[in-house]
Amino acid sequence: MKSVCVIGGSRYFGLRLLERLRDAGAAVTVVNRGSAPPPPGVAHVVADRDDEQALSAALGARTFDVVVDQVCYTPPQAAVARRVFGGRTPRYVMTSTMEVYDPATSGLVTPAPPGVLVPESALDPSSWPADGGPAAPRGSRLPAGAVRYAEDKRRAEAVLARESPFAFLAVRAAHVLGLRAHDFTGRLRHYAERILAGRPVAVHRDPFRTSFTNDEEMAGLLAWAASTDHTGALNACSHGPLGVTELCDAVAARTGRTPVYRVVSPGEEASPFSFDRHYAMDNGLASRHGFAFTTTADWLPEAVATTLHDLKAA
Repeated sequence: MKSVCVIGGSRYFGLRLLERLRDAGAAVTVVNRGSAPPPPGVAHVVADRDDEQALSAALGARTFDVVVDQVCYTPPQAAVARRVFGGRTPRYVMTSTMEVYDPATSGLVTPAPPGVLVPESALDPSSWPADGGPAAPRGSRLPAGAVRYAEDKRRAEAVLARESPFAFLAVRAAHVLGLRAHDFTGRLRHYAERILAGRPVAVHRDPFRTSFTNDEEMAGLLAWAASTDHTGALNACSHGPLGVTELCDAVAARTGRTPVYRVVSPGEEASPFSFDRHYAMDNGLASRHGFAFTTTADWLPEAVATTLHDLKAA
């Protein structure tokens, strides 16, 4: 891996990915809209990835050994990427999400048995209907945005997996918490604020465990994936799924406060990471290929400490 193009990468684990690739000796180019300068030693191409002509013109005659796409959210974006990078790279890695496995976002997703971790084979991007609309199963009460996000990610994977002139890999990320960076999504902060204030945390009566990773691990996994020849899909999560009460226990251990819970009514929205359905991921495939995952319970206290520090500084 001599030259790498990263689309996105101006913040969170994308920024750490740029640094890791650069420090490993790769010639790194980041493509974004110019909202933030890249780290020293990283080339910068300013372009809107949604504007096919402008993106192609900005890239000029550049070619890359691999492209890592951090910000591909929709099928049209995937289609533009396939056309623009088709003659520029032999390998394309897309950061996807574990939400593609969420059975509440599509009637075409087969629910996993409770407690059985979901493997990559549960959803083949090359066979997913690339032009199908979001079709949440009957009875789903998820917000329309959550349904659309998961379906758009599945369809984007499908576009890139079908008839692309390059080898394609979708890295399906678990819920990412910050070790080095601040809590990007605000979800861990949600718990810290409530527990510190003694406010109740809304949870399901019997919440399922879910999968997590952290910004350092995610950057490392993407850098590793860029250098492999694996194609198809790859789950990215630490060992050991956790439930929402275990997450709260980690916050309580750092604050000395006891969490207070409120059980939501059926159909009522609960707090982040409280799930009434199961789709925690199996990371065995990447492990067998040589990537060493951490264990969630080992690094979670550090993520909580980072969030509490940011909360205190705010």
